[in-house]
Amino acid sequence: MYLPLLYIDPGTGSALFSIVIGIAAAAIFVFQAFYVKLKNIITGGRAKKGAKNKFVIYAEDKRYWTLFKPVVEEFENRKIDLLYLTSSKDDPVFDTGFQHIKPEYLGEGNKGFARLNFLSAEFVLATTPGLDVYQWKRSKMVKHYSHLYHTPSEFAQCEMFGLDYFDSLLVNGHNYQEEHIRKLEKARNLPEKQIITVGCPYLDEYANEIEQIPNEDNPSFTVLISPSWNKTALLSRFGEKLLDPLVNTSWHIIIRPHPQSLIVERELINRLKKKYENATNLEWDFKSKNIYSLKEADVMVSDFSGIILDFVFLRNKPVFYVSEKQDWRSRDAFRIYENQDEIWTFRNLQKIGIAITPELLNELPNQISKATSDINLQSAITEIKAEAWPYQGEAGKRITDFMIDTVNNQE
Repeated sequence: MYLPLLYIDPGTGSALFSIVIGIAAAAIFVFQAFYVKLKNIITGGRAKKGAKNKFVIYAEDKRYWTLFKPVVEEFENRKIDLLYLTSSKDDPVFDTGFQHIKPEYLGEGNKGFARLNFLSAEFVLATTPGLDVYQWKRSKMVKHYSHLYHTPSEFAQCEMFGLDYFDSLLVNGHNYQEEHIRKLEKARNLPEKQIITVGCPYLDEYANEIEQIPNEDNPSFTVLISPSWNKTALLSRFGEKLLDPLVNTSWHIIIRPHPQSLIVERELINRLKKKYENATNLEWDFKSKNIYSLKEADVMVSDFSGIILDFVFLRNKPVFYVSEKQDWRSRDAFRIYENQDEIWTFRNLQKIGIAITPELLNELPNQISKATSDINLQSAITEIKAEAWPYQGEAGKRITDFMIDTVNNQE
């Protein structure tokens, strides 16, 4: 008699393994939480104070260090203890040597979420969406969760329900981000969250870094091409049709592909590098930081990439962009907007930038020359920048003040 063999396909096996690891990690932290409670009972509550962190920042990736750095420095300067949890082993926080900042590597995947889900803290600040939606659950031992948005655009690009279960939202600009949230709350019958305008800490940090980069002695007019990645992105759609007219000028052309392009569009990047290898005025930028190219550029050519607002606000210079309809069905914007042009970013991009159409690519150099002296563009940039990036240089202080005031009011 033969026993039937149990077959588990690789995808199911991987999912089961992930569940088992998650349960094991959660069990460890449940035991730790039980141990702390038991210790509190035995010591008459004397251990309770040391078991709870007052202030915690959670960074899901090292790339958010620039966002949180002004806040971390503010805590260090005020000599206030802060726990900095990160999912990156090589997060820059480990190199600071700060006395009042305690960095801790969480681990990746379920192990990290298990730690977060049993965290004990008065105040947790994060820029990660999806609290109480996916693996990251609210801990009963955390009093206040706050979300710090990491771009001056509105929240339309967030995944559905990504911000619904935070206690407070720290927004970058005036009015438009709050209006978006209030519409979502009304559509879903959610209670109103606390919304505080704090400015944009990563733009504050970038502005300081760019200021410290020396100016070139003999700068040439520079065009920065900074595409996103996918089939509808700049290089994928236009390729040589975009680059040929620009390379044929005397300008300095910098191409800075999205990091993901080097993974999913490697063949395209290699083909273009080969084609233009003898173009002396063309440079490829693969550096981890984009501020050097931003500092050098006089104009940007992009598509719907988040770097557009960074460039316009930091450099006060125009951008050319590809107008493309986005698929918002999995995003919060789909719930409250009928038309893409109702969204703040798309609406204002038409004021501070110039749309690129395939028919006019050969005329792009002429359009760029005209845009650099367009007074109306400069006026629009000044107006929208004031709305989207208030309290310049003060975001770290304002965020820290809010965190401290919130905890003091809870006590």
